[in-house]
Amino acid sequence: MTAPLIVLDVVGMTPKLLDHMPNLAALSDSGWRAELGTVLPAVTCSAQSTFLTGLTPAEHGIVGNGWYFRDLGEVHLWRQHNKLVGGEKVWETARARLPGHTAANICWWYAMGATTEFTVTPRPVYHADGRKSPDCYARPPALHDSLTAELGPFPLFQYWGPTASIASSRWIVGAAKRVLWDHRPDLLLVYLPHLDYDLQRFGPDSAQAVAAAKALDAEVAPLLDQARREGATVVALSEYGITAASKPVDINRALRAEGLLEVYVQEGMEYLDPWTSRAFAVADHQVAHVYVADEADRAKVRDLVAGLAGVDEVLDRSGQARYGLDHERAGELVAVAEPDAWFTYYYWLDDDRAPDFARGVEIHRKPGYDPAELFFNPEDPLAKAKAGLNLVKKKAGLRYAMNVVPLDPRWVRGSHGRLPDAAEDGPVLLCSSEQGAPRDRIAATEVRDLLLDLQGVPRNAKEGRRR
Repeated sequence: MTAPLIVLDVVGMTPKLLDHMPNLAALSDSGWRAELGTVLPAVTCSAQSTFLTGLTPAEHGIVGNGWYFRDLGEVHLWRQHNKLVGGEKVWETARARLPGHTAANICWWYAMGATTEFTVTPRPVYHADGRKSPDCYARPPALHDSLTAELGPFPLFQYWGPTASIASSRWIVGAAKRVLWDHRPDLLLVYLPHLDYDLQRFGPDSAQAVAAAKALDAEVAPLLDQARREGATVVALSEYGITAASKPVDINRALRAEGLLEVYVQEGMEYLDPWTSRAFAVADHQVAHVYVADEADRAKVRDLVAGLAGVDEVLDRSGQARYGLDHERAGELVAVAEPDAWFTYYYWLDDDRAPDFARGVEIHRKPGYDPAELFFNPEDPLAKAKAGLNLVKKKAGLRYAMNVVPLDPRWVRGSHGRLPDAAEDGPVLLCSSEQGAPRDRIAATEVRDLLLDLQGVPRNAKEGRRR
């Protein structure tokens, strides 16, 4: 039986933060540490898909955490099915070459429909009356019952939103320990989201960021101890580093002001109309996919977006190709923010006309990413009290709307998505084994082959070895 390989995706981990994370930093004492060259956009879904396939976003098709589905005429973020990801996954390659190889996915994205033997991913219960209850999806089905019996329901409301906290990472660590102990998969993927929260809320140089790094390092220590006892190799990596940000860029409002973006109105609320819009943007942290319906408008839209304060560059298809992002799902144009800027999804011009979902945690309804969901509205002294009342309604089986999220983006202090300007602010990879061709820098597209090497998976002759 081979030793397990555990891959920890520690979101937002950087060389700078590792100074406060001694348990994770110690992994390289017996192995090595390297700068990790990420992909554009440096966001969860794109980076993870590259780690697991060895392909660029142009090849595996995950051009962001979401995009405009042209065949549906709708913007969707945070889809979950693995069939969206092109290419052979690392565990599929390992299984084909090492019969009997098993893999477990604990909360890496695109887990549903994946061919891993063991799967755990957040999945709420969507009740018929509109309520949403915390839960997870797990395969095999018995795994769901054993984990929730031991750890309680998956803490969905501590995984994202104003109450996001260490509780979600603690649950994930507990699930990983149980799966490792009970099933001992050859490959165990574990996603740890905690650093995403206070680094975006308060900035990467804040006291809260340091406290978050220390807290996560303490939570993961028992899993690292278990790995050492079982002789497992551990790889800890990050998808991106979060950098200080203070300039929100209202890209959709600019497009609307020029008559390029259309809305439709229902009950006094405005909704993005992608079918009739000549141009609109799907904002995703520091990257925005700009969809332009008519090629004749492309130069005008490019010039407009490039002229916005906070925009660093605008990529057409040839520019996207330089970064491995030229996939059909990408926008005709892709805007990249300056280091201290990020893109809002807002498209309304009057907050009284904003849709009701704008003030809630609605990651599947908003046509773009909204980091303001991490906050109770600081300008509403009753926001937390309203949230508490809504929880009472929930327990009573009543419908409720959690309208506590601010419509003001100025509270956000950290962002990511563009390629890092300095290694200390970018992602990093640590390996507890001297195997895997130690090096000073490893590209995101090389992670898959590293994971295969660490599991002793033989290479095909045509693959060779990357150095």
